[in-house]
Amino acid sequence: MTTTATPVTTAQATTPSLSALDPHPPAASAIAGSSSKHLPGPQVFEDEAPPLDESDLLTLPPVDARKLASELPLGTRFQLRDIITPVQYAFLQLNGCIVFARVATPEEVARVLDEVDQVEAKLLREGIETVCGVPVWFGTGADGKPFLQRMGFSSFYSEWLEAFVTDARFEPIRRLIGEDARIGTREKDGVVFNRYINLPGSLRPDLGWHTDALRDVFYNREMPGPMLNVGLHFDRIRPSDGGLRVIPRTHTQSALDTVFHKVHFVSNDDDPREVMIETWPGDLTVHDGRMWHRVKGSPYDGARSLRRSMYVPYVVDSYQPKDAGTATNAYMKVFDGIMKVRGAVAKRRQQQARR
Repeated sequence: MTTTATPVTTAQATTPSLSALDPHPPAASAIAGSSSKHLPGPQVFEDEAPPLDESDLLTLPPVDARKLASELPLGTRFQLRDIITPVQYAFLQLNGCIVFARVATPEEVARVLDEVDQVEAKLLREGIETVCGVPVWFGTGADGKPFLQRMGFSSFYSEWLEAFVTDARFEPIRRLIGEDARIGTREKDGVVFNRYINLPGSLRPDLGWHTDALRDVFYNREMPGPMLNVGLHFDRIRPSDGGLRVIPRTHTQSALDTVFHKVHFVSNDDDPREVMIETWPGDLTVHDGRMWHRVKGSPYDGARSLRRSMYVPYVVDSYQPKDAGTATNAYMKVFDGIMKVRGAVAKRRQQQARR
């Protein structure tokens, strides 16, 4: 569906900048005095695990860093510094995933959620069903109204989100992926915002086991090399809450295992090898998309089951920008069809639950 709305204009929309970083991050105080319904959460949770103290480890030789990384629990949280430390690099290379503590402040977490609410309202108001060729998926909320569950290119209509995800604090992440990496806010699926919730009308209470290899085969017609998913998390998610699960070290598996070890998006059973990625609001996770991962549904219903995340694409392959006129590709058409069927079933469940 076409729209006359004007998207955010950025240099990256027309040229493949290598970093596209804003040296002046959006002010955390910008939310003050706004009509925000998302109030900043606590600075520290009572059960919050502090990041690893690496003060004496910053010059550790690679061999020693690898040894230490192999001894650390998989749930270790790290502090994002100006550079990726030897232990952080070794930990990610070994396990395929890493968590950086509180990269976004409580004020920024609240502002992101406000911006997404505003974009959601715009999409509904103007009847926008796709953004840059990527379908927007709405379930049905507890009040019977549409409830956003997945939106690609979420920064397309938000200047603040565009500035936030290209902030200079994320430069170490870009360099970790590669010196030639760029933040692809106008490529692939753009900045993807997810909401998972248990409701009778929910499209996405969970997400089955998958790797991201299938997506990149569709996009690039070949098996992907190393690929890192960079996600920001907006809720306190404990092991008992469901949430992101990964199978560590499967990022180095064979191409056959990457594609066929499990039935993509169908299987969502517990795996004895899986590890839960526990997060606090503002945490940033990095995991290799070639590893098997899933989102386990929450055992709770309603607001307590809500889990929100936002994934930012870092791209190293050829520059393939998308815009408002981009057609939906075959891969997304298949999944959009599946989601429409799930949506019809979910809406029927929701109607039955209200009788």
